[in-house]
Amino acid sequence: MQYNTDVEAADALKEAYRQTTSEISKVIVGQDEVVKSVLISIFSNGHCLLVGVPGLAKTLLVQTVSQVLDLDFSRIQFTPDLMPSDIIGSEILGEDRNFKFISGPVFANIILADEINRTPPKTQAALLEAMQEKSVTVAGVTHKLTKPFFVLATQNPIEQEGTYPLPEAQLDRFMFNVALDYPSLKEELQIVKNTTSSIVPEVKKVLNAAQIIYFQQLVRNIPVADNVLEYAVKLVSKTRPHGELATAEIKRLLNWGAGPRASQFLILGAKCHAVINGKYSPDIEDVQAIAKPVLRHRIIRSYHAEAEGLSADAIIEKLL
Repeated sequence: MQYNTDVEAADALKEAYRQTTSEISKVIVGQDEVVKSVLISIFSNGHCLLVGVPGLAKTLLVQTVSQVLDLDFSRIQFTPDLMPSDIIGSEILGEDRNFKFISGPVFANIILADEINRTPPKTQAALLEAMQEKSVTVAGVTHKLTKPFFVLATQNPIEQEGTYPLPEAQLDRFMFNVALDYPSLKEELQIVKNTTSSIVPEVKKVLNAAQIIYFQQLVRNIPVADNVLEYAVKLVSKTRPHGELATAEIKRLLNWGAGPRASQFLILGAKCHAVINGKYSPDIEDVQAIAKPVLRHRIIRSYHAEAEGLSADAIIEKLL
């Protein structure tokens, strides 16, 4: 797959995005912003954390995306007794008296880490190492994961006994934190209508693995104006209460701010957001459009913010 110019390639990505969302909408009713965030993170070569109560079609969304993108899909149900070897695989003694590696479910293109906060930190860390390094090491041997590699983890926001919330350093590995909400009355009527009949919608494959890797590289090659770059970096700097750009209000509302990885993801996400909206270079509006999912899991609210009932999103609004 070759295009004569980057402009042609960008137009092809925009069209591929349009076709992909069209196919996904045959199965997923509503959730347009969620679908958009998931696809932007795939084309930006990032990972995505979906936070929502059970029953909001998180699993169905990931399965549908993997079908439309013609990728290998693997679901891992995280439970308190899950071990790292259950994810990455392990070595077994074969009949020939030699050890051989049996790969785990992490060896796929799209991984659904269902209820990632239900498993202890040791097992969470095994997946997060794979996310960062794109490889796993067993018995001193490194095994490369297949590309593209994308983790979509789900987390139940309702605090329950027996959950292990992801530490901030591990949350930082996720490009986006996407909040799912209940569907509207009209959407729920459509969902019930679609899912209680014998008609099963068929989705067509739009892209394959090679095309996705090509578009991921294209997104990285998109030029960014210095003022947009500066805006993104300053926006992240403003979240740091001990930084020089923090206002008195931010110092009062936040204990900790976002790190440099947030700045990187703001620019990458803005590039992709620009292309799917028909632009060839991102502007400040593109940075603002993805600021909430990039920043909401990277800032830690203070006691004052919690006492005033201010959410992370409300604080990001103040910054924007």
